[in-house]
Amino acid sequence: MWESLTSVLPITAIVLLLCFTVTPVSNNAMMAFLVGSLLLIVGMGLFSLGSEMSMIPLGEAVGKEITRSKKVWIIVAISFLIGVIITVAEPDLQVLASQVPAIENNVIIWSVALGVGVFLVIALLRILLGIPLSYLLIGFYAVVFTLAMFVSPDFWSIAFDSGGVTTGPMTVPFIMALGVGVSAVRNDKHAGGDSFGLVALCSIGPILTVLLLGLLYKPDGSSYTPVTVPDAQDTVEMFRSYTHALPEYFKEILVSLAPIAGFFLIFQLLTRRLNRRQVMSMIVGFLYTYLGLVLFLTGVNVGFMPVGNFLGQSIASLECSWVLIPIAMVIGYFIVAAEPAVHILNRQVEEITAGSIPASAMNLALSLGVSVSLALAMIRVLTGISIMWFLLPGYALSLILSFVVPKIFTSIAFDSGGVASGPMTATFLLPFAMGACDALGGNVVTDAFGVVAMVAMTPLVTIQLLGVSYKRRIKRTAPVAVAEVEEIIELA
Repeated sequence: MWESLTSVLPITAIVLLLCFTVTPVSNNAMMAFLVGSLLLIVGMGLFSLGSEMSMIPLGEAVGKEITRSKKVWIIVAISFLIGVIITVAEPDLQVLASQVPAIENNVIIWSVALGVGVFLVIALLRILLGIPLSYLLIGFYAVVFTLAMFVSPDFWSIAFDSGGVTTGPMTVPFIMALGVGVSAVRNDKHAGGDSFGLVALCSIGPILTVLLLGLLYKPDGSSYTPVTVPDAQDTVEMFRSYTHALPEYFKEILVSLAPIAGFFLIFQLLTRRLNRRQVMSMIVGFLYTYLGLVLFLTGVNVGFMPVGNFLGQSIASLECSWVLIPIAMVIGYFIVAAEPAVHILNRQVEEITAGSIPASAMNLALSLGVSVSLALAMIRVLTGISIMWFLLPGYALSLILSFVVPKIFTSIAFDSGGVASGPMTATFLLPFAMGACDALGGNVVTDAFGVVAMVAMTPLVTIQLLGVSYKRRIKRTAPVAVAEVEEIIELA
């Protein structure tokens, strides 16, 4: 709860500062935002605890079990099934799907889920076969950008956004734990480093499948309907907006988590891998996860999303609309700390590298990356520049860096890109960009969408630059020990 509180307070303080100065809102809207912040803090705390108790142990157990069988068809079938059911349960994918005009929610959700399933299979086989991650990333991104040439530009931003939102608080802990379980079977010095990279590859599948959807659909920016700020007559009516939303999210998350719970039950009945105490702990963890996600989604959808949209509209309507850029940079710097999956990734990085890559360094690199990405996103909103002018150089630079930095930094960097673009990005930053774009009279589909994609791209560069800095610092302080330190990281 303390970790959750310290993560959410900075972004809450920034929003309050803006509301008390340049973008005044009604008292009831402010109350709705504050209640949403409280639900966000409690929900994120419960979710983080629940994922540690349930998702991570289940992922590691499944990873070890399917690889112990040594049958490729079992690994392929189980990992594909896991990829699909985990992605369907991803809350920020549902948020994005609800904001894309002209395409049914289920069409986007199931297309993306199939993409994640296929690429999770590829990612696990990569670990078992020891294929370098950089080779696969270059090959698949070449396919992505080639396919984009045959798809309407209106669809580019939505496709790359879908790759970012699929790797959120539900998917990341399970998939990363699955990678740790599979890599443990190899027992060689590079296995620990190869356990990263699953999130990176799983982010590519949705981009490809949504680009294929672009051959069949064409999103229409004019059909976009912005969210409205809660305008209750009194505090009781404002509170009702939350109580009316809660049953909907209780049902939505129950449907989303049911396949995972069913998979856990079948897995335990067939393998008996977990003892009674572990099973009871995981059941309690599932309950924490369920309650945490319900509170989290209720808070961000009722309190955060409308205020984010309103702030974007109000700031863009000012005479000096360029202030969108510095304001978005400050929000981006702090909002990444409010992403639940970021804490899970940072803890896992610190554990696997035995503290060689501290969580504080990861947080700084991610915050700087997201801050830069928000500046670029606001430049797009203000000017209407095509997203490809940013994505092509960004991915080219990150792939070039992959040949310079230690392998583990490349894997962590590409995982970080997916992790940074979680539910806070989809529920606050995307509406913020949509509100600004709407106020400026731009095309919401081409200019506002793409925020998630930008947030997913910049950490690829900043984390790898952290790797370059780390390598140079080690060389300066202890030139003889460079090889030994890298060996320690790989062994850890």
